[in-house]
Amino acid sequence: MEYLLLNYNRTSLRPTTFLLLGIPGLEAVHIWISVPFCLVYLVSLMGNIALLLIVKTDHKLHEPMYLFLCMLSVADLMLTSSTLPKILSLFWFNYREIYFEACLLQMYLIHSLSTMESGFILAMAFDRYIAICHPLRHSTLLTPAVIVGLGLGIVFRGAILLSPHPFLLRWLSYCRTNVISHTYCEFMALIKLVCTETKIRRAYSLIVAFLTGGLDFILIICSYVLILLTVFNLPSKAARLKTLSTCVSHVWVILVFYTPAFFSFLTHRFGHHIAPHIHIFVANIYLLIPPMMNPIIYGVKTKRIRERFFKFLTIKCV
Repeated sequence: MEYLLLNYNRTSLRPTTFLLLGIPGLEAVHIWISVPFCLVYLVSLMGNIALLLIVKTDHKLHEPMYLFLCMLSVADLMLTSSTLPKILSLFWFNYREIYFEACLLQMYLIHSLSTMESGFILAMAFDRYIAICHPLRHSTLLTPAVIVGLGLGIVFRGAILLSPHPFLLRWLSYCRTNVISHTYCEFMALIKLVCTETKIRRAYSLIVAFLTGGLDFILIICSYVLILLTVFNLPSKAARLKTLSTCVSHVWVILVFYTPAFFSFLTHRFGHHIAPHIHIFVANIYLLIPPMMNPIIYGVKTKRIRERFFKFLTIKCV
């Protein structure tokens, strides 16, 4: 217990460092869990970097959908790189300490970048809606200036709406413990350590979550309802299947991103009966799997990306 309270400042009731516990109950197998975590991280890095290079070098892929996908890839790379190195150091070397300010920064990056990812997925849904429901206006509505504007708007939304989070937590009293029962720093894990009233801060977190991920998901569903209405009005089955096939990759990205995100969000607030290691494992899946799967999904479904990727591998091998 003395080790767990290391560097704890009892005068200010604010620790100079936190101690990350990892996955509670599974500490003995951290080293084995690290193997798939590391492999997924490496695949995510290589896949997203390859995707960015392919889209950058192939002008035929400079379309709104793939430009938004590149923005999503950049956010994925930043998100995984802000969390996985620390998680792996915890698993491999039992290095649990993280400075208070570094913890707040990691928390901010996780939540703001996740918000940006949600926004980019919404932008991709908007692209599919325009392409299918208003095909003749696609190029005039989604001009390069509009794409840049949407991208910047999504970035600023995530950066600004989540900027109060570190300040909401910085001046609180952490009189219970400085041990975080998690593999990384995130808002709800930190707020549980506070011994003062946190209703306003929790309410702000819920409002931001609804105005970003929740609202994005509702708008995505609305866009696909309109897409389905348009598709069902097409004259032939072949035309309907061909049109729907252009949405398959994006639908998979939506499922991969929002399923663990909603599960993690709901269990944090309402799933008190769920075992902690299950919740934390799903929270890690939310950080790991979408960044790995996004380039794979589009690489498998997009012939041009797939061909360019194999060509890139052939050149490297030669």
